[in-house]
Formats: sequence, C-alpha cells, structure tokens
Amino acid sequence: MNDSFQKHSASWVSFSYISFGAAAFMLALGLYMMPLDLWGKGYLAMGILMLVQTTVNITKTLRDNAESEKLIRKVEDARTEKLLVKFNRNGED
Repeated sequence: MNDSFQKHSASWVSFSYISFGAAAFMLALGLYMMPLDLWGKGYLAMGILMLVQTTVNITKTLRDNAESEKLIRKVEDARTEKLLVKFNRNGED
C-alpha cells in the first residue's frame, strides 16, 4: 500500500499563478473601463470577489473530502489485511 504522488512541476505552478494574475488584471481593467457608475462597478467587483472566494472554498472542500475518503479506505484495507492474516494463521492450526 505504498501510494506515491507526483507533485506539480515548478513551471506548471508558475504558469498557474501567472494565468490567475493575468485573468485578475484583465478583469480589473475591464471593470475599470466599463461605462458604469461607481455603484455598479462596486457591485460587480463584490460579486467577482465572492465568486473567487466560493470557488476556492468548494475546491478545498472537495479535496478534503477526497483525502478523508482515501484515509478511510487505507484504514479499512489495513483492517481487512489484519483479518486475513489472522484467518490464515487460524487455518494453519
């Protein structure tokens, strides 16, 4: 039960950060250039920030659930293996 995980490369992580920064910059520039009054721009900015925040929260929640399921499976596998070893020892007697 040796699970090996491959980490993302440094170039992929850099690309992800640069892409997020570019998207945020373009969105901010578009919001600034939009022909709306300050109230409309503020409302859109709050909506964008809430959307980003909830996206991060959902992503973290899904990842945490997947990690906990993996841990539960490992515990169940260990219990099964222990029972099989115990059963095999009793069968040899």
